[in-house]
Amino acid sequence: MPHTDRRKRQAGPGAARRAWVARITVSLLVAGSLVAAVLVIITTIDAERAQRAQAQRTHDILAELRNVGHAAINAETGQRGYFITLDKRYLGPYRLGREQYRPALERLNRLMEDEGAPQRQRALLAEIDQLTTAKFAELEESTGMIERGELAEAQARFLSDEGEEVMNRLRRALGEMERIEQDVLEQTTARSAVAEARVLPLLGLLLLMLLAASALGLRQALRAARVESAEAHADELAAARDRADLLARELNHRVKNLFAVILAIVRLSARTAPEARPVTESIARRIQALLIAHEATQGAPGQPVADLKHLIETTLAPHHAPQRGCSLAGPRVVLPTAKVQSLGLVLHELATNAVKYGAWSQNGSLTIEWRCEGEDDGELVLDWREHCPDSCAPTEHKGFGSLLIESSARQLDGTITREFRPEGCHVRIAFPLT
Repeated sequence: MPHTDRRKRQAGPGAARRAWVARITVSLLVAGSLVAAVLVIITTIDAERAQRAQAQRTHDILAELRNVGHAAINAETGQRGYFITLDKRYLGPYRLGREQYRPALERLNRLMEDEGAPQRQRALLAEIDQLTTAKFAELEESTGMIERGELAEAQARFLSDEGEEVMNRLRRALGEMERIEQDVLEQTTARSAVAEARVLPLLGLLLLMLLAASALGLRQALRAARVESAEAHADELAAARDRADLLARELNHRVKNLFAVILAIVRLSARTAPEARPVTESIARRIQALLIAHEATQGAPGQPVADLKHLIETTLAPHHAPQRGCSLAGPRVVLPTAKVQSLGLVLHELATNAVKYGAWSQNGSLTIEWRCEGEDDGELVLDWREHCPDSCAPTEHKGFGSLLIESSARQLDGTITREFRPEGCHVRIAFPLT
């Protein structure tokens, strides 16, 4: 299975989860903004409706209070004019006031039926009703005396303070009733003003929230588009890697078949020439070692790690001979599979160059030393030193082997430096083990 597909499967759930959380966040933000906007609007409308209703109620109550007061004053004025002039025309305002006060009181009672009316207003309304009834009863009694000619008794009634006291108490009750109603209206108006004052800042805040939600949604949409584009490129890259892996496996298979054919030819040749059997057996062993080294440099697919020393020994085995000295020194290092193939190819190329041009072409010796450096010994440093009996001149030709070494350095995420000295080639390989 390609590494890209594994990474996609691992990253897919996390990316999907993040996208889902972002979409839920945007939806909740938009929904919360809309709900808050609706609540603000409803609260403002209710406050304005309550203010308008209270204003109308106050207007009606004040009007009825004035009607009661005017009815009492008109009745008293007409009664006094009739007493002074004995002209019955003055009884018109008295009769009009007597007809008006009772309906006005009934309308006031209906307006006060609201449960929200202050208790003091209810008490004042009862007092106004009592005082008005008493006042008109007093006016009716004195008017009857005048009509019957009992002027002395009527005068005595006028000169008493009873009627004046009732009228003053009625005026105070009406005045207090008006003040309480005005206070209620002012409180309702103040609440409405507060609600209206909150509207603009809250709507501005809600607008910012909606803009933020829109920006977040746009960002999420752009991110989703980028993710889809990345997934499309990842699919293309995965397909290309699959094709490259298939070609590499096919090439490896063909190389192994070629080794097997060569090995079979060598052994068949020994059957027709028994006297050459020792030579052919030696050649066959070297071909077999070369095949094993080739397999080691490719990395075992079922083996997650590989031992560094075993990899070096297996890679050098086909090229090593008794007259060719080789010294290995270093601690035990376990290589991850991702590093085995690249490092094996580099070692195979260096061994081939040593046989063709370097120390082993002159029956010289080779020293390979490695060590772990860095934090927590996380970096491997390997020194390849060749010792030539004769001087070894560097080649100026840069062939496929040099390109292979440079490419392997990138695959190892490290560095490979070569230095040609008079005693031979010195190669330093350094790369992280993780």
